[in-house]
Amino acid sequence: MSTAREHPIFSTRAHVFQIDPATKRNWIPAGKHALTVSYFYDATRNVYRIISIGGAKAIINSTVTPNMTFTKTSQKFGQWADSRANTVYGLGFASEQHLTQFAEKFQEVKEAARLAREKSQDGGELTSPALGLSAHQVPPNPLISANGPPSDEKLFRSQSAEAPGPSERERLKKMLSEGSVGEVQWEAEFFALQDSNNKLAGALREANAAAAQWRQQLEAQRAEAERLRQRVAELEAQAATEPTPVSEKEGPGQVLEQLESLVQTKDQEIQTLKSQTGGTREAPDTVEYEEIQQKVQDLETRNVELEHQLRVTEHSLEEARAEREQARAEVGRAAQLLDVRLFELSELREGLARLAEGAP
Repeated sequence: MSTAREHPIFSTRAHVFQIDPATKRNWIPAGKHALTVSYFYDATRNVYRIISIGGAKAIINSTVTPNMTFTKTSQKFGQWADSRANTVYGLGFASEQHLTQFAEKFQEVKEAARLAREKSQDGGELTSPALGLSAHQVPPNPLISANGPPSDEKLFRSQSAEAPGPSERERLKKMLSEGSVGEVQWEAEFFALQDSNNKLAGALREANAAAAQWRQQLEAQRAEAERLRQRVAELEAQAATEPTPVSEKEGPGQVLEQLESLVQTKDQEIQTLKSQTGGTREAPDTVEYEEIQQKVQDLETRNVELEHQLRVTEHSLEEARAEREQARAEVGRAAQLLDVRLFELSELREGLARLAEGAP
């Protein structure tokens, strides 16, 4: 089939069905998914056709004639009979609006075909009735719903094309009387449920992937929290192994008191030595005087060293306190972040549970 000299004037998507030629009772679906169904106009022959391609095969190739009738059998299902192809086509749409648009376009095309035939019969100049048709595109990928197929009205109600004879009328009447509404509805519902199941399966796969990602992040946060705990333990152990072990509250005060007491003792010794030196200045013994002076200098040097050691100790204590506070802050932040991740993971699990409960 070639459409090189034809051009589409309207396209939509629908689930395509065809009557079973053997039983004349059941619908045979053309595929599991919706197909593109288009109206084509052949300007050379002045002919309109309804065409739907599935893969490399023409599922629908129906020439529209003035005697054809498109029948709405439910809110989302319509059908027409093609006597040339000796079959009945059925279309299940995603919404009533799509069905209405297709039916209106069918009526316009049928009217254009009637005008073309009348002009051809009158011998007048043939013009393109397709010029008055608006070609618009219906949104793609509709999915047939569970109430899409025909329900209450009789199936296969149509008029035969090209002035059918009595035998053709009898055959169509038999098809109308033998149509099975329930079987068509079940088939359409089956495909609708398949689409729903595919959607749910995709959603579950996405949820499982998200859950796996959250688990990885949770493991990373746990590892970070464990690392911070180990760091705090190391700092505490380092503080415990210092030359002068101190506690968090009493230790620094005790060290300072000891150093101050030692400084005071040395000051007292210096004052005592100075007083002794002053009392014996009138008749000093040179050797003894030099020894006393040396002791005084040694004590002053020792006093300076002790004061320096005191300042160093105070600075070390401040640094240890700062490191400990920083480690505690890091542990607190890690614990808060861990709580947030655990809360998000619980929400994700609840969402997955609700999704699993809602799945058919």
